[in-house]
Amino acid sequence: MTVKPVTTLNRSSSRPAAGHQLLIQAVAPARESPLLLLSRRIADAGCNLVESRVATVGADVSVLLLAKGAWDAIAKLETALARIGRDENLHLLSYRTEARDQQSHLLPYMVELVAADKPGVLVELIDFFNRRKISIEQMSSMRYQAMQTGAEMFQAQLTIGIPAETRIAELRDEFMEMCDGLNLDAIMDPVKF
Repeated sequence: MTVKPVTTLNRSSSRPAAGHQLLIQAVAPARESPLLLLSRRIADAGCNLVESRVATVGADVSVLLLAKGAWDAIAKLETALARIGRDENLHLLSYRTEARDQQSHLLPYMVELVAADKPGVLVELIDFFNRRKISIEQMSSMRYQAMQTGAEMFQAQLTIGIPAETRIAELRDEFMEMCDGLNLDAIMDPVKF
């Protein structure tokens, strides 16, 4: 058995005593999901799980967790991660990070897209927002076969952050023009809570 150490990136800087955070990413076969194991290690170390994302992609599961705690609790968690990172079926990456700055100048919008599957659709979508300095906050996409016709289809959902000074009607017109040119069915609406 090959011993594979956990990868730890060092991004240290001065932080407030109560604000230490550790970002943990784990990928493993879906049948061996590390979610429960990592959640327990976070709690056992005396940290709080403040954010999480779990996604099954192909035959694997990807787990992204953000733990928060005092400096000694984070250190204890890092030690525990080093031990469990030796499992050859678990790919683990962790590093210390900081709390995200509040971005109150960004307006949250949801973009949904459905189209016949063809190479480069997602790249065009990402490029459209990137050129306009619009952040992609969350994104998920998949290919599937249409039940009625068997056609190969593509679907994507994005949550974007639009700078408040952006003219929304103008942006929406440009977005719809791009979608029409690529033969995509899409909507862009504000996120409602």
